[in-house]
Order: sequence, then C-alpha cells, then structure tokens
Amino acid sequence: MSHSPRCRTVLAGTVLLVPLALGGCGGSSNPLADKPYDATGQVVLSSSDEGQKADPSKPLEVRASGEDRITDVTATDGTGRYVAGELAADGSGWHSTGALAAGAHYTVRVSTEDPDGAQGRRTIGFDTSAADRLLRVNFGPQSGTYGVGQPITAELSAPVQDPAARTVIERALKVDAQPATEGAWHWVDNRTLHYRPKDYWPVHATVDVRSGLDGIKVAPGLYGGGSKPVRLTTGDRIEAVTDASAHSMTVLRNGQEIRSIPVTTGKPGYATRNGVKVVLGRESFVRMRGTSIGIAEGSDDSYDLPVYWATRVTWSGEYVHAAPWSEGSQGAENVSHGCTGMSTENAKWFFDTIHLGDIVKVVGSQGTTMTPFDNGFGDWNLSWQQWREGSALAAGKREGTGPADAARLRPQL
Repeated sequence: MSHSPRCRTVLAGTVLLVPLALGGCGGSSNPLADKPYDATGQVVLSSSDEGQKADPSKPLEVRASGEDRITDVTATDGTGRYVAGELAADGSGWHSTGALAAGAHYTVRVSTEDPDGAQGRRTIGFDTSAADRLLRVNFGPQSGTYGVGQPITAELSAPVQDPAARTVIERALKVDAQPATEGAWHWVDNRTLHYRPKDYWPVHATVDVRSGLDGIKVAPGLYGGGSKPVRLTTGDRIEAVTDASAHSMTVLRNGQEIRSIPVTTGKPGYATRNGVKVVLGRESFVRMRGTSIGIAEGSDDSYDLPVYWATRVTWSGEYVHAAPWSEGSQGAENVSHGCTGMSTENAKWFFDTIHLGDIVKVVGSQGTTMTPFDNGFGDWNLSWQQWREGSALAAGKREGTGPADAARLRPQL
C-alpha cells in the first residue's frame, strides 16, 4: 500500500493538522513489529494564511481521512507543558480542550493505525502568535533571608477581577517550600495577592516562588508574561511579644526566652495596635515628627525627636525604638504616641537581633487590632479559615481538598 502525499487543506481560524491518510507498510506478519512508517506526506499543518503563526485562541485539531484512524496525539510547548485534548471514539480526529500559549513553539506527535494494523508516526512543529496584552507578575520580597513571618507578595501588571481568570493565575503561581509547608494565596485586591503558610514558616526553610503564567491565556486577549522568580530562606524563629498592660516585652528565639525588656507603649488616645505585625525595615536613625501622624505642630502632643535604633512594623510609623526620654516610665506606664519605647541599650540589642520578616506581637493594649493588609503585613491576624476564603482555589472548600483529594474515594457521611 503506498502513502502518496495529499493536498494541503486550509481551515480558517483553526490550527489544523490535515489530512492523515495512512496505510500499512508490509514486510512482517506482525504489523506491530514493523518500524512505523513516516507519514510526513500525509500530515500537514495549516492555518488561516500559509506561513502565518497560529492564533493561540483557536483550538488545535488533527484529522484522519479514509479508513485510517488516529490512535494517539501529544502536543507540548517548549517548556514541556502538555495541551489537554480529546480523541474521537472512532479515531477520526483529535482536538485540544486546553488553551494554547501565546508566543510559543509546539511539537505535535501523532500515532496512527491502518486497517491492517500498520503503525504510522508523524511529528510536526508550529508557532503561535504573540499576545496583544501581557499580564506580568512581580514577586516580593526580593531574594534573601527573612524571618518566619514573612509573607510572599505578587503584584499584577493589570487588574483581574473575573473568578475564572483568578483561578488560572493562582494555579500558575508556584510556591515550593523545603521542608514542605501548607499554604495558600489570598487576593488582597484586583492586583495584589499574598501567600502565607497555615502557620509560620519552618526555621531554616527554603522557599522558591515562580510563575508558570508565561504564554498562558488568562482571559480573552490577555496572556501571561515572563516573571522573575525569587528564593527566600528563613532563619531562626524570632518573636517579640509585648504585653502592653504589663509594660514588658519578651523576646524568644525558637520558643526560648532570650531577653525581657521593660517598655512603654501608646498612651490613651494613641494606644498601640494589638495583634501580629511583621518587621518591615530597620533604621539606625529616623526623625519622628507628630505632624506625620496628624498631630498639629505646637499642640500639647506635638513632638519632633531624633530617634535611634528604630525597627519599623507599620507603614504609618509604628516602631520599636530607643526612647531615653521615657526611661522613667518604661516597665511602669504607657506614655508614647503608639510606638514601643525602650532604653537605648535594649533598643540597640533589639535592632541587632531582629530581622526583616520577624514577628512582633502586641497583646493587652487598649488599641484596635492590626489590619491585615493596608498598613504593613498584618496577614497573621486572619484565621487560616479566613485566609483560605480569599483564595480563588480554596474558598468554600473543606480544608485539605485539592486535585489529589479529588482522585481519592471518600466515604459518604
């Protein structure tokens, strides 16, 4: 049986591999033992215009003609990602069910069989056109070593509100921790996601963050762009717990107390925020002015002070810092405008001990609770259930459910 080339077929708007006319190549009583024949002349790639790159928004199709049938099709891009597809029951064709990536090169491998059982093979490549609009992801913080409370942030280059598009994005944002740690993304707004574990990160962990969105269709006309991965490592678990009612801070390393420090916190009207905060930065010197928090210059509460060894925990200006002017009140009463003040010696020790991403927790204050997202990293003040409700993948699902769980049989209660 010969395998003569067929004419090229064009199907507008669809990536098409056509036609596929197959036949046996004799030479063995067992056709499965024969070397598959080359079906190059019978399988061709066609798009709406000869030589043009394929439209990634259109499906990929493979068709067979005559009595031959398709037995298998695989399509992969340059990174090895497979395109999901469906084979017709009679082997007459195959079509993609997953979206193609933009600006990608694809390799399609087709296996066939003729009525006598002879096997054919054809491999063909094609390129998809670039996207009109790209969605890029900027991860934070930058690669480095952080405390165990450090959340991961993902800033999108364009707002995304559609739930289906958010699901695509969340599936593509990969966080791989060693040792393995349960965690989830949470949508802060249409352009910002935060990721945190259920509990704090393990000590001395490695966390790799990357995006698999490059070329992936997010929404009509919007495709993922390239993003720079980041790697975080964690150090010891450093926690500073301030009891505002007892005017004392306890600093722990890996659960063991390493220092107890007399402090003063916010006085009535300026009470320090309760809750868990994450260290945002350290400044050996900062000039603090009451006008920065809305206090009128010249009023009774006005101040303008040089401050040393300042550890920032909110963007609005809450610090842990040296306050030599209030040493007489430290350990006894709260007299600050919201910061946690201590002696210069203790502040220098704290400054040298604490790192970005370490945990500063306040209890026993008359103040409100630290908000989750608008004044620093208050992520840990949401319960794990509340956190999961902000995920496009986990919201409304029982904890522990995921793709792997769906494959397991579970008793019906």
